[in-house]
Amino acid sequence: MGNIVVIGAGGQLGQCIKKIAGLRVIENVVFPDENTANILDVSALNLLFDQTKPSYVVNCAAYTAVDKAEDEADIAKAVNETGAKNLAQLCKKYQATLIHISTDFVFEGKEVKLLKEDDKANPISVYGATKLDGELAIINELDTHVIIRTSWLYSEFANNFVKTMLKLGAERDELNVIADQVGTPTYAVDLANIIFDIIQNPQKKYGIYHFSNEGVTSWYDFAKAIFDLSGTKVNVNPIPTSAYPTKAKRPPFSVMDKTKIKADYSVQVPYWLDSLKVCMEALKSNH
Repeated sequence: MGNIVVIGAGGQLGQCIKKIAGLRVIENVVFPDENTANILDVSALNLLFDQTKPSYVVNCAAYTAVDKAEDEADIAKAVNETGAKNLAQLCKKYQATLIHISTDFVFEGKEVKLLKEDDKANPISVYGATKLDGELAIINELDTHVIIRTSWLYSEFANNFVKTMLKLGAERDELNVIADQVGTPTYAVDLANIIFDIIQNPQKKYGIYHFSNEGVTSWYDFAKAIFDLSGTKVNVNPIPTSAYPTKAKRPPFSVMDKTKIKADYSVQVPYWLDSLKVCMEALKSNH
């Protein structure tokens, strides 16, 4: 199988990949620190690739501060587009496969329909636009790529919606949560498992894939489920997006069709609520 190098190893998904590599006893995974694997430092990357000779590179590094990106477009573009391009060029040089994580934010999300991989991408935020540019840069540079678009990532690691809700729920009696943005939460541990499923599959298929957990929910219902499962007593009020203006626009409907990844890689996709329960158990045992 060769070596697997995980870029962005310290982030939420990187930590989930580390967890799953341990559980699945996959030993040839390299988790370089940020300095060794700075995707904007081509000489550092060259050195890393030279030392590790990867067969697979998993890129979890991204600029993901959605609202901040509206003011820091240059930084977002550097990380999400130039960084992705740097990795693609080096993967080509070293004949490695690049598994790159992208986002549902490449879509406008105005229509209520399951989003397929070949549906027109039309981002409505700087973050979404830079992530789409990153996808295109990879496609232009490298044939052996797997781009996985995902949505609403959370886990027991790093900062995310689940941990934020638990924190706020413990501090407040009442919360307002947006009810008219609809999508699918994705347990980052499930995504990590899928990444290894792809790597270990003897059938090599490339291109863009969609992966989230199964099902459809709103941020409001997601929050309610978090509080129900944790036994947190807090009043949650559903509010429209218009009542909580943010700098960046979000796609109102971004539920992704996962037919392609299931067909090509015969993966099992857990229902979002089942995965949320698993995460809540993991959070409990961490305390």
